[in-house]
Amino acid sequence: MTLHLIKLCVGVESLEDLARWQMGRVAAIRKRKGRPELVHVTRQTPKRSQELLDGGSLYWVIKGQIAARQRFLDIRPARSKDGVPRCGLVYEPKLVPTLRRAHRPFQGWRYLDPKAAPPDASTLAGAKGLPPQLRAELAELGLL
Repeated sequence: MTLHLIKLCVGVESLEDLARWQMGRVAAIRKRKGRPELVHVTRQTPKRSQELLDGGSLYWVIKGQIAARQRFLDIRPARSKDGVPRCGLVYEPKLVPTLRRAHRPFQGWRYLDPKAAPPDASTLAGAKGLPPQLRAELAELGLL
C-alpha cells in the first residue's frame, strides 16, 4: 500500500524558489563530481519505508499550504556532518505542483495517507495556464 510523507519547506517563499534552490544543489553536487541527486536528511527513519517506496511522494508545505510533491526514489542511512546517524530521503527532481491546501505547522515530517493527499494541479482542467500565484490565491479562497 502506498504511503506519503509531508514536510514543511522552511525558508522557501514559493514553488519557483524551491525549484531554484534544488537545482542549485544539484549543480553544486555535479560541480564536485558527485552523484546528482536530491536527498533530504532527517533525524528519524520512517518505520514504513517500504510503503513510502511503493509509489509514495514527499509533499512540501510552503507558506502554510501543501504546494507540491516529489516521488521517493530511495530511503537509506546517512550521517550528519558530526557523524551522527541519520536517514536520507532520496526523491526525484521533478516537482509536481498540487492543488493548494492549507496545513498547520508541525515539526519534522508526518505520514500522509493517500486519501488525504491533495491531487496534482494538472488534474484541474480550469486551472491550466493560470500563474501559480493566482492558483494559490484561488485555492485559498476555496475556488479551486
